[in-house]
Amino acid sequence: MTETESIAYDVVVLGAGPVGENVADRTRAAGLSTAVVESELVGGECSYWACMPSKALLRPVIARADARRVPGLRQAVQGPLDAPAVLAHRDYYTSHWKDDGQVGWLDGIGADLYRGHGRLAGPRTVTVEGADGTQVLTARHAVVVCTGSRALLPDLPGLDQVKPWTSREATSAHAVPGRLVVVGGGVVATEMATAWQALGSQVTLLVRGKGLLPRMESFAGELVAEALTEAGVDVRTGTSVASVTREGSTVVAMTDAGDRIEADEILFATGRAPRTDDIGLDTLGLEPGSWLEVDDSLWVTGSDWLYAVGDANHRALLTHQGKYQARIAGAAIAARAAGVPLLESDPWGAHAATADHSAVPQVVFTDPEAAAVGLSLAEAEQAGHRVRAVDVDMASVAGAGLYADGYRGKARMVVDINREILLGVTFVGPGVGELIHSATIAVAGQVPISRLWHAVPSYPTVSEVWLRLLEAYRG
Repeated sequence: MTETESIAYDVVVLGAGPVGENVADRTRAAGLSTAVVESELVGGECSYWACMPSKALLRPVIARADARRVPGLRQAVQGPLDAPAVLAHRDYYTSHWKDDGQVGWLDGIGADLYRGHGRLAGPRTVTVEGADGTQVLTARHAVVVCTGSRALLPDLPGLDQVKPWTSREATSAHAVPGRLVVVGGGVVATEMATAWQALGSQVTLLVRGKGLLPRMESFAGELVAEALTEAGVDVRTGTSVASVTREGSTVVAMTDAGDRIEADEILFATGRAPRTDDIGLDTLGLEPGSWLEVDDSLWVTGSDWLYAVGDANHRALLTHQGKYQARIAGAAIAARAAGVPLLESDPWGAHAATADHSAVPQVVFTDPEAAAVGLSLAEAEQAGHRVRAVDVDMASVAGAGLYADGYRGKARMVVDINREILLGVTFVGPGVGELIHSATIAVAGQVPISRLWHAVPSYPTVSEVWLRLLEAYRG
């Protein structure tokens, strides 16, 4: 290849993670020629360093915890986890960090893959620096930025010399550290503290804020912190790391209170940053390293050809939400290419990612699980809604007691009093991750409370919590 060669496509996608793959799938289904550019593994962060490996690590942990709550079974599962088997299970689900299958899938939909670092080089133009030289791609209709995000490390002197773990190292490590310090209180921090403690690490969790899972209802973080402490994790809230050094094979973290904590590894789970610092945003007058502002069709503000989908737009840093955006963006690109008017008058139509604002679901795979969709009570009040929160102790549900001895959990629904619809739902407890889609349907569908009474939960299941919530609302 030479630098002067140029190939034209209808659509050029930067990034071949789940989001970029879904954009390509939708544009190819619409008959648009599509190129996908990827500098790492096709399948992206989720497949190799996030969703899949983390859940593969956590599934045996949660299964054992659930089994220990069942009479007649708990005595059979009192021993330690087989760590090598769990890590091998994780390796299987990452395809041993090989992307042959995902490459084959891209080929199957008829998209062209370009391996190398892609950069915008002006309007509708992308250069790809690969092993064979530089290729220039042009887009007739759209360039779509799906480059995701990366771990954000704090500005601590000498941190790079310590070689700290980020989410990538935490999900791909091939040995269990004897002692692990986890810095952070969000999803990555709590899930990895759960996983590595159960696999045999002595875990210390340092949380700068007052509690865990700050983006959820406060009781979610409280129940998870309580369970982590009972499991043996040293949870310290209101604690910041002042400095980190490595003394031989030992990491030494000094807290702002002057405490010295020694460990074999230290994981910083302290936020995410957009991977847009080196993709040529400056050639378009945009700021390198910035989150890209978009409208509900995922068009970048001020452009009629550039889209940003997934983490890069900072709307909802979740794989499933990014894939949802990808489907919306793909439909919008196809409609615009065909000269079809967008359904801009319909906020829940095919060309608007409305759920990003009001119906984002998430599951935290800790023990207990925490799952939420829509607005928390505080968020709803801050948005000016007239609301009422209804809480239920999940231990009052017959199905919960059958699911686990001593079931501990809590459910909350946030009701818009004026419209009598749900704005948000939160569940915390064993197995609640499988409940959240029913809540997502209720929130996204704006199902009236009066109609929810006719959605009868099967007895005796944990889903009967819905009936308890409605009864509590009626009073």
